[in-house]
Amino acid sequence: MKKTLLALAASTALTGPAFAEAPSTEAVLDTYADLAQAGYADSLATAQALQGAVDALIAAPSEDTLQAARAAWIAARVPYQQTEAFRFGNAIVDDWEGRVNAWPLDEGLIDYVDMSSAAVNEENELALLNVVANPKITIGATEIDATEITPELLGGVLHEAEGIEANVATGYHAVEFLLWGQDLNGTEAGAGARPFTDYLAGEGCTGGNCDRRAAYLKAATDLLVADLAEMAANWEADGGARTALMADPAAGVSAILTGMGSLSYGELAGERIKLGLMLHDPEEEHDCFSDMTHLSHYYDGLGIRNVYLGSYTRVDGSVVSGPSLSDLVKAADPAVDEKLRADLDGSVAALGEMKAAAEGGMAFDQMLGMGNEAGAAIINKAVDALIAQTRSIERAVAALGTEATVEGSDSLDNPNAVFQ
Repeated sequence: MKKTLLALAASTALTGPAFAEAPSTEAVLDTYADLAQAGYADSLATAQALQGAVDALIAAPSEDTLQAARAAWIAARVPYQQTEAFRFGNAIVDDWEGRVNAWPLDEGLIDYVDMSSAAVNEENELALLNVVANPKITIGATEIDATEITPELLGGVLHEAEGIEANVATGYHAVEFLLWGQDLNGTEAGAGARPFTDYLAGEGCTGGNCDRRAAYLKAATDLLVADLAEMAANWEADGGARTALMADPAAGVSAILTGMGSLSYGELAGERIKLGLMLHDPEEEHDCFSDMTHLSHYYDGLGIRNVYLGSYTRVDGSVVSGPSLSDLVKAADPAVDEKLRADLDGSVAALGEMKAAAEGGMAFDQMLGMGNEAGAAIINKAVDALIAQTRSIERAVAALGTEATVEGSDSLDNPNAVFQ
C-alpha cells in the first residue's frame, strides 16, 4: 500500500557544547542489531511453538487442540510485533516483511468464505480462488497443479499473485484465518468462529476438503518458521542486515529514526488505526480474524520505545540492552531526549488503555463502530499520542543533524482523499 512520504531532515546539528558524553555511533548500532537479533530469534522460537501446536491440531482435531493453536498464534505475535520498528529503514527487512505480515488479505483466495461478506472483491479475480477446494487452479492464463499444497506453492506461486497485494497466501494472517475463520460480526462483539471439525478427516468434516485445509495450514506455518529463521540469521554477527547497517554508521542512525518515525506515524497511527475509524470498517483491522488487533498495536508501540531506549525484554524475561539512540540524543540536547522519552511513554500508555479496553470487552473492531464515542476516544487518544511522538522524533533528527524519511498516510495528511 503506497503512502505519502514526509521528509524530516536537518542540514546541520544544533550548535553548542555537548551535554553528556555520547557513546560511539557504532556502539549504538551494535545494540540496535542485538535487539533485532533477539527479537527475531524470539519470533522464531514462538513460531516453532505454534508449529508444534498446529501439528497437534492436525493430528487430533478437537476444541482443545484448536484453542491451543490459537493461543500459540497469539503468543507468537508478541515478539514479532516488537520487531516492526526494524522495518522501513532496513532494506533487507522491508523486502522480506510482506512474506510474513502482509494484510489485509482476500481470504477467499485460501478457503471458503461467506459469499455475502466483504471477502467478495470484484476487483480481484483471484479473491475467490479457494485453493483448499481446488487441486487445479488458474492464475492468469496459466493452469497450476495444486494437488499438493506445499510452502513452495504458497510462497512461489500464490503469494501476491498477479502483483495484487491483497492476494496474501502466506504469513501470520493466512495462519490466523485458517485458525479462526472469518469474523462476520462487523463492529459487534465476536471473533472468527471456525470449528475444529474443519480439520476432521473423513466423517464429521465441515467446510469440505479438511485434508487440504490441514495441508495448507501446515505449509503456511512451516513457511512462516523458515522465513523467520532467515531473518534471525540476517541479524547474526555476519548476517546481511547487520553488515549493511554497520557499513555506514551515519546511514545506520538515519535507518533507526526512519523506522521509528514511519511505524509511529504513517503505518500505526494512520493506516492501522485512524483509517479504520474514519471508515468505521472492521476490514481495516490488522488482526481481523482473531480480534487481537489491540495486542498488535500495543506491541508495535512498545517496539518503537525499545529501539530508542536500546532495551528489549525477551520472552524468557532476560533483557538485551546497551548504548542507545537515547544516549546519543541526550548528549546533543537533553531536553529533546527527555521530551521524546516522555512521548514514547505516553504512546505506550495510550495503547495500553486500548489493550485494557479490549481485554475488558470492547474489541478494536467494536471501537471502530459508528456511534461508539467511547471507542473513538480511545482510538483518537492513541493516534494523538503517536503523532506527538513523531514530532519529537523529528526534533531528535534535528538535534543529531541527520535525516529521516517517514511514511505518511492519507488518513492523517489528506483525509478527504480517504473518501474519494
